[in-house]
Amino acid sequence: MAQLRSWIKGIAALALAAAFLPGAVQAQQSFKMRLQTAVPAAADEFKMLGKFSQRVDAMTGGRLKIEVLPDGAVVGAFEILDAVDKGLVESGFAWTHYWSGKHPAAMLFGSPSGGSGLGMDQMAWVSWFLEGGGKELYREMWDQHMKMNLVGFMVQPVGPEALGWFKEPINSMADLRKRRFRTPPGIPGAIYKEMGVTAIALPGGEIIPSAERGVLDAAEWCCPVTDLAYGFHRAFKYYYLQGLHQNTVNADIYINKNFWNKLPKDVQAIFEGAALASLMESTAYRIRANALALTELTTKHGVKVMETPAEYFPQFMAATKKVMAENAAKNPFFKKVLDSQTVFAKQVVPYWVMIQKTNTSVGEAYLKDAK
Repeated sequence: MAQLRSWIKGIAALALAAAFLPGAVQAQQSFKMRLQTAVPAAADEFKMLGKFSQRVDAMTGGRLKIEVLPDGAVVGAFEILDAVDKGLVESGFAWTHYWSGKHPAAMLFGSPSGGSGLGMDQMAWVSWFLEGGGKELYREMWDQHMKMNLVGFMVQPVGPEALGWFKEPINSMADLRKRRFRTPPGIPGAIYKEMGVTAIALPGGEIIPSAERGVLDAAEWCCPVTDLAYGFHRAFKYYYLQGLHQNTVNADIYINKNFWNKLPKDVQAIFEGAALASLMESTAYRIRANALALTELTTKHGVKVMETPAEYFPQFMAATKKVMAENAAKNPFFKKVLDSQTVFAKQVVPYWVMIQKTNTSVGEAYLKDAK
């Protein structure tokens, strides 16, 4: 019995000593991170962030708990970056191009029109970001050019977005130029204006009322699942899926750097891994969700899906190259990012286009058979 008591005391002493080791203390420490988003709680992006937070919670054993907050809970959508920078909230979620006013290169990460005029689609852009030097330039943008006290992570690809909604069909670029067309501000709007299109920038909440009042003839927003939720089919009946103004769109998470540096290294690594997983999960989700939404739009709401006039594509790309060159001439870092994407596109786009023809062919063969 004396030997057993001695053994128990020895184990207890070892446990007590281990509890005071720095690593053991750190392993038990937990962190709470408020994630202020630019979307309402009903949005698909919000729901996907909920899954993301659950994954991080499970993988860290509860050491990092993320509270996902709807738009306006602490600050509004366009105040998120400054709020994270100052530590008003620990983290935020929006689309990178929201910050183009702070630096024009944010557009090359958030929504590079026409694949930056270089023919990159959403998957090719992700390849550039992860394997072609994009991630390093992304960090440079925050640290050296915006001088923001944060670290960023790409988490949700959105593209390609639809050309948009129209009250009447368009059969040519001449028809498009006659329409008062709601487009995004910044570079996409500048490209449309270069093409001679009457581009009008309006917030999302004003689009449908403006269309109903006759102020707009056409509008773009996102993609079938989001457009259905907004109710665009109430004001428009013609839907054109193929567009280039936001064929690549990316949303990201920003974390205050002071908060990030307090996290244990393994928790940081887990968060980075969860962000990578989110890139794939978001892509998979949107393929199915957009397909189901498009079926509902056409079968329940009488929406007609139309083919974009063929002349749109070369004209858009020509205008994009001009606008991109103008921005590159004005800003050295914009040029640096665009140059990186240009080198990547020369390497990758020829191969990727050939492979996409295979994917298109197998899909068309199935559709022909299905009929």
